[in-house]
Amino acid sequence: MTAVAQPLHSLPSSLSGIRAAIAGEALIDLIRRLDGSYLPCLGGALYNLCRALARQGVGTQYLNPLSRDRFGRELAAQLMADGVHLARPEPVQPVTSLAVVNLDEHGHPDYAFYREGVADRAVSSQGLVEACAALPALQLVCTGALALDARDAAIYLPWLADQYAAGHGVVVDANLRPSVMPDLAAYRATVHAALGHAHIIKVSDEDLDHLGVPGADALARAQHLLATNPQAHLLALTLGGEGAWLLHRSGAQCFAKEAQPLLVVDTVGAGDSFLAGLLAHLLRQAQATGGADFVPFVEALAADACQQALRHALASASLCVMEQGCVPPGWEAASAWSRQHLAAQDPL
Repeated sequence: MTAVAQPLHSLPSSLSGIRAAIAGEALIDLIRRLDGSYLPCLGGALYNLCRALARQGVGTQYLNPLSRDRFGRELAAQLMADGVHLARPEPVQPVTSLAVVNLDEHGHPDYAFYREGVADRAVSSQGLVEACAALPALQLVCTGALALDARDAAIYLPWLADQYAAGHGVVVDANLRPSVMPDLAAYRATVHAALGHAHIIKVSDEDLDHLGVPGADALARAQHLLATNPQAHLLALTLGGEGAWLLHRSGAQCFAKEAQPLLVVDTVGAGDSFLAGLLAHLLRQAQATGGADFVPFVEALAADACQQALRHALASASLCVMEQGCVPPGWEAASAWSRQHLAAQDPL
């Protein structure tokens, strides 16, 4: 296959359009079918986020390396097809990571990961810093999920601290996978340390349970998490089929939910599509206000702008769950869904 070589064309000139840099896992989801066979699907939370952002028109770079094996070549080809740039266009020798995915009767996945000696972990903090420093228009970076493994803390935590100091927007999607972490205490500590660098935090109600955040319900826990991370300006809380909240440091709280139940095929990639929709909308709003720097723009975000961004994010997730695997929508499709299907909600 020649797909791996394609990112080399016009790469230097294309760097000026990259506004988001994403670091974390890229893997193959082996999704169990009803007949007991497994369907291989391109996946990984941060990989999905890259694709979803690019499909919504955001110039995006994936920072981790990909394998020279067949799965790695397919991962690279799909990123390029969606318009994602590769910071490491040359493939590496380690193999592609695997995730075995079993879906329950509601389409909710549980995972078993195979991640020792894999390509996306063949990265260093200094390499991430240097890749980001080469992007003149960079506005935000994002990581989370399996990258928050305590065993990789020396890679991602210094990089996040560097990006925060550089003035880039830092986004952390907790997206916990406690069942595959050998040391849960160290894992939680690493997740909290990463959240401590974030301007924007995304968590689910399940994430808050796993992190042991106090509060009477998910919203109260999310409020507590935002209050205990004073550098954060926004916190997105997803509740699955029950909708989502967006909390701002100013005290604004927005809620959105589908007006009617969805025909859910599976929820693979839903949270990643949600976050991509949120970030894409915020970046467009910042650009529409004269190209304001991302972090000050988010810090001053008004309640109605929060609501618009949340609705677009939820619409992006809704379109994803009606497809098998992660099939992120484009900007126009998500915008149309937001206008036509979401229940009207006012900011609190």
